[in-house]
Amino acid sequence: MMLKKFIVGLTGGIASGKTTVANLFAQYGIDLVDADVIAREVVSTNSDGLKAITEHFGQAILLTDGSLDRAALRTQVFDNPEQRLWLNTLLHPMIRQKMLDQVQTSTSAYVIMIVPLLFENHLDSLVDTTLVVDIAPELQISRTIQRDGVSKQQVEHILASQMTREQRLAQADNIIDNQGDHEVLRSQVFGLHQQYLQQAADLETNVHD
Repeated sequence: MMLKKFIVGLTGGIASGKTTVANLFAQYGIDLVDADVIAREVVSTNSDGLKAITEHFGQAILLTDGSLDRAALRTQVFDNPEQRLWLNTLLHPMIRQKMLDQVQTSTSAYVIMIVPLLFENHLDSLVDTTLVVDIAPELQISRTIQRDGVSKQQVEHILASQMTREQRLAQADNIIDNQGDHEVLRSQVFGLHQQYLQQAADLETNVHD
Protein backbone atom coordinates (compact mmCIF):
# COMPACT_ATOMS: atom_id res chain seq x y z
CA MET A 1 0.00 0.00 0.00
CA MET A 2 1.32 3.44 -0.88
CA LEU A 3 1.47 5.77 2.07
CA LYS A 4 0.04 9.22 1.51
CA LYS A 5 2.79 11.76 2.01
CA PHE A 6 2.15 15.46 2.49
CA ILE A 7 4.00 17.12 -0.40
CA VAL A 8 4.91 20.80 -0.60
CA GLY A 9 5.61 22.00 -4.15
CA LEU A 10 8.35 24.65 -3.94
CA THR A 11 8.78 26.90 -6.93
CA GLY A 12 9.78 30.41 -8.00
CA GLY A 13 11.32 32.21 -10.95
CA ILE A 14 15.00 32.08 -11.85
CA ALA A 15 17.37 33.25 -9.06
CA SER A 16 14.51 33.69 -6.59
CA GLY A 17 16.36 31.62 -3.99
CA LYS A 18 14.55 28.26 -4.21
CA THR A 19 17.68 26.30 -3.21
CA THR A 20 18.36 28.58 -0.24
CA VAL A 21 14.79 28.16 1.00
CA ALA A 22 14.81 24.39 0.42
CA ASN A 23 18.05 24.03 2.37
CA LEU A 24 16.49 25.89 5.31
CA PHE A 25 13.66 23.33 5.38
CA ALA A 26 16.28 20.55 5.14
CA GLN A 27 17.83 21.87 8.37
CA TYR A 28 14.61 20.76 10.11
CA GLY A 29 15.15 17.23 8.78
CA ILE A 30 12.78 17.57 5.85
CA ASP A 31 13.58 15.50 2.75
CA LEU A 32 14.02 17.35 -0.54
CA VAL A 33 13.06 15.99 -3.94
CA ASP A 34 14.74 18.20 -6.56
CA ALA A 35 13.38 18.07 -10.11
CA ASP A 36 16.56 19.64 -11.54
CA VAL A 37 18.77 16.97 -9.95
CA ILE A 38 16.45 14.21 -11.20
CA ALA A 39 16.34 15.78 -14.69
CA ARG A 40 20.14 15.38 -14.82
CA GLU A 41 19.96 11.79 -13.51
CA VAL A 42 17.51 10.58 -16.19
CA VAL A 43 19.97 11.63 -18.93
CA SER A 44 23.15 10.52 -17.14
CA THR A 45 25.69 8.29 -18.95
CA ASN A 46 24.25 4.86 -19.88
CA SER A 47 20.74 5.85 -18.74
CA ASP A 48 17.66 4.82 -20.75
CA GLY A 49 16.93 8.52 -21.28
CA LEU A 50 20.32 9.21 -22.84
CA LYS A 51 20.11 6.08 -25.03
CA ALA A 52 16.74 7.24 -26.42
CA ILE A 53 18.08 10.76 -27.03
CA THR A 54 21.16 9.38 -28.83
CA GLU A 55 19.00 7.13 -31.03
CA HIS A 56 16.83 10.12 -31.94
CA PHE A 57 19.43 12.86 -32.44
CA GLY A 58 22.55 10.80 -33.26
CA GLN A 59 26.01 10.50 -31.73
CA ALA A 60 26.70 14.22 -32.23
CA ILE A 61 24.66 14.80 -29.09
CA LEU A 62 27.35 13.09 -26.97
CA LEU A 63 30.62 14.38 -25.56
CA THR A 64 33.78 12.30 -26.02
CA ASP A 65 33.29 10.65 -22.60
CA GLY A 66 29.84 9.38 -23.62
CA SER A 67 27.89 11.88 -21.53
CA LEU A 68 25.24 14.27 -22.86
CA ASP A 69 26.42 17.41 -24.63
CA ARG A 70 23.83 19.77 -23.18
CA ALA A 71 24.80 22.66 -25.43
CA ALA A 72 24.37 20.47 -28.55
CA LEU A 73 20.98 19.26 -27.32
CA ARG A 74 19.87 22.82 -26.54
CA THR A 75 20.80 23.85 -30.09
CA GLN A 76 18.70 20.98 -31.49
CA VAL A 77 15.55 21.88 -29.57
CA PHE A 78 15.90 25.63 -29.01
CA ASP A 79 13.99 26.91 -32.04
CA ASN A 80 12.32 23.63 -32.90
CA PRO A 81 8.98 23.11 -31.11
CA GLU A 82 8.54 19.59 -32.55
CA GLN A 83 11.90 18.36 -31.27
CA ARG A 84 11.34 20.05 -27.91
CA LEU A 85 7.97 18.33 -27.64
CA TRP A 86 9.59 14.98 -28.48
CA LEU A 87 12.21 15.53 -25.76
CA ASN A 88 9.66 16.63 -23.15
CA THR A 89 7.39 13.68 -23.99
CA LEU A 90 10.35 11.37 -23.36
CA LEU A 91 11.76 12.95 -20.23
CA HIS A 92 8.79 14.38 -18.29
CA PRO A 93 7.21 11.00 -17.42
CA MET A 94 10.64 9.68 -16.34
CA ILE A 95 11.27 12.71 -14.14
CA ARG A 96 7.76 12.59 -12.69
CA GLN A 97 8.03 8.87 -11.82
CA LYS A 98 11.43 9.29 -10.20
CA MET A 99 10.15 12.22 -8.11
CA LEU A 100 7.21 10.13 -6.88
CA ASP A 101 9.55 7.20 -6.10
CA GLN A 102 11.72 9.50 -3.97
CA VAL A 103 8.64 10.84 -2.16
CA GLN A 104 7.64 7.27 -1.30
CA THR A 105 11.04 6.44 0.18
CA SER A 106 11.14 9.65 2.22
CA THR A 107 11.02 9.26 6.00
CA SER A 108 10.47 12.91 7.00
CA ALA A 109 7.16 14.32 8.29
CA TYR A 110 6.49 15.90 4.90
CA VAL A 111 8.43 16.33 1.65
CA ILE A 112 9.55 19.43 -0.24
CA MET A 113 9.41 18.93 -4.01
CA ILE A 114 11.50 21.60 -5.75
CA VAL A 115 10.17 22.18 -9.27
CA PRO A 116 11.18 25.38 -11.14
CA LEU A 117 8.33 25.00 -13.66
CA LEU A 118 5.78 23.59 -11.20
CA PHE A 119 2.77 25.40 -12.68
CA GLU A 120 4.02 25.57 -16.28
CA ASN A 121 4.41 21.77 -16.45
CA HIS A 122 1.23 21.15 -14.40
CA LEU A 123 3.20 19.30 -11.73
CA ASP A 124 1.22 21.13 -9.05
CA SER A 125 -1.26 18.25 -9.53
CA LEU A 126 1.24 16.05 -7.65
CA VAL A 127 1.46 18.20 -4.53
CA ASP A 128 -0.80 19.03 -1.58
CA THR A 129 0.18 22.66 -1.28
CA THR A 130 2.30 25.15 -3.25
CA LEU A 131 4.98 27.50 -1.96
CA VAL A 132 6.33 30.28 -4.16
CA VAL A 133 9.64 32.02 -3.40
CA ASP A 134 9.13 35.56 -4.61
CA ILE A 135 11.49 38.40 -5.55
CA ALA A 136 11.09 41.40 -7.86
CA PRO A 137 12.05 40.84 -11.54
CA GLU A 138 14.81 43.45 -11.42
CA LEU A 139 16.37 41.54 -8.51
CA GLN A 140 16.05 38.28 -10.47
CA ILE A 141 17.92 39.89 -13.36
CA SER A 142 20.78 41.27 -11.25
CA ARG A 143 21.16 38.03 -9.24
CA THR A 144 21.22 35.83 -12.36
CA ILE A 145 23.78 38.03 -14.12
CA GLN A 146 25.94 37.88 -10.99
CA ARG A 147 25.48 34.13 -10.45
CA ASP A 148 25.66 32.79 -14.02
CA GLY A 149 27.74 35.45 -15.74
CA VAL A 150 25.13 35.88 -18.48
CA SER A 151 23.92 39.00 -20.27
CA LYS A 152 20.84 40.96 -19.23
CA GLN A 153 19.25 40.03 -22.57
CA GLN A 154 19.69 36.29 -21.86
CA VAL A 155 18.08 36.64 -18.43
CA GLU A 156 15.15 38.59 -19.88
CA HIS A 157 14.72 35.81 -22.46
CA ILE A 158 14.53 33.20 -19.64
CA LEU A 159 12.07 35.35 -17.68
CA ALA A 160 9.89 35.67 -20.78
CA SER A 161 9.76 31.86 -21.11
CA GLN A 162 8.52 31.44 -17.52
CA MET A 163 5.10 32.47 -16.27
CA THR A 164 4.83 36.02 -14.97
CA ARG A 165 5.30 36.91 -11.34
CA GLU A 166 1.60 37.81 -11.08
CA GLN A 167 0.47 34.47 -12.55
CA ARG A 168 2.75 32.54 -10.20
CA LEU A 169 1.64 34.42 -7.10
CA ALA A 170 -2.02 33.98 -8.05
CA GLN A 171 -1.56 30.19 -7.96
CA ALA A 172 0.48 30.06 -4.75
CA ASP A 173 -0.97 28.67 -1.51
CA ASN A 174 1.96 30.18 0.43
CA ILE A 175 4.49 32.85 -0.49
CA ILE A 176 7.97 33.51 0.89
CA ASP A 177 9.31 37.01 0.30
CA ASN A 178 13.05 36.56 -0.30
CA GLN A 179 13.96 40.22 -0.64
CA GLY A 180 14.96 40.83 2.97
CA ASP A 181 17.88 39.55 5.04
CA HIS A 182 18.57 35.95 5.94
CA GLU A 183 17.02 36.12 9.40
CA VAL A 184 13.69 37.30 7.96
CA LEU A 185 13.85 34.41 5.50
CA ARG A 186 14.68 31.93 8.27
CA SER A 187 11.71 33.03 10.37
CA GLN A 188 9.33 32.71 7.39
CA VAL A 189 10.58 29.16 6.80
CA PHE A 190 10.20 28.28 10.48
CA GLY A 191 6.58 29.49 10.49
CA LEU A 192 5.75 27.49 7.38
CA HIS A 193 7.55 24.42 8.74
CA GLN A 194 5.21 24.47 11.77
CA GLN A 195 2.21 24.89 9.48
CA TYR A 196 3.27 21.99 7.21
CA LEU A 197 3.89 19.70 10.19
CA GLN A 198 0.30 20.38 11.27
CA GLN A 199 -1.08 19.86 7.76
CA ALA A 200 0.88 16.60 7.42
CA ALA A 201 -0.48 15.40 10.77
CA ASP A 202 -4.03 16.34 9.73
CA LEU A 203 -3.60 14.42 6.47
CA GLU A 204 -2.42 11.32 8.35
CA THR A 205 -5.40 11.55 10.73
CA ASN A 206 -7.82 11.77 7.79
CA VAL A 207 -6.19 8.79 6.07
CA HIS A 208 -6.55 6.65 9.19
CA ASP A 209 -10.10 7.73 10.00
